[in-house]
Amino acid sequence: TQDLATESSYGDCELHIEFVVPERSNSGVYLMGHYEIQILDSWGETELKFSSCGGIYARYINGQEVGGKPPRVNASRPPGEWQSYDVIFRAPKFDDTGRKISNAVFERVVWNGVVVHENVEVEGPTRASMPGPERPQGPLMLQGDHGPVAFRNIRIRRI
Repeated sequence: TQDLATESSYGDCELHIEFVVPERSNSGVYLMGHYEIQILDSWGETELKFSSCGGIYARYINGQEVGGKPPRVNASRPPGEWQSYDVIFRAPKFDDTGRKISNAVFERVVWNGVVVHENVEVEGPTRASMPGPERPQGPLMLQGDHGPVAFRNIRIRRI
């Protein structure tokens, strides 16, 4: 399937999104089309990585995965059960000349009611992000090319 992106653009925002995946499925939620929180069937996983559900996915530089952050804990529900993310996100900031002066920050990520990230700075776009340079605003993108996923109750608010 294809990725889905909003027509509206967002910078600093609060996001609530609910999702469900079948066994072994994989997807992601991209703030500003660039910064991914991973969606993956991670039920029962004990060794958490940036690629686990709830992880902030790594960048890809010169053929290497760089950065990324695993969730603090595995808050996953079994495949086929609805799950949720509640996110407070701060967009990167730019000066009047367009030079980036601060990185994007996942201020808080709550997964199924459990805080899994606080104040995680991301230095650049995640692997598989939308093309183009970082910018002050961008769309919400739902990844659609790695397996089935359903979304509901998507609410995003500029802050």
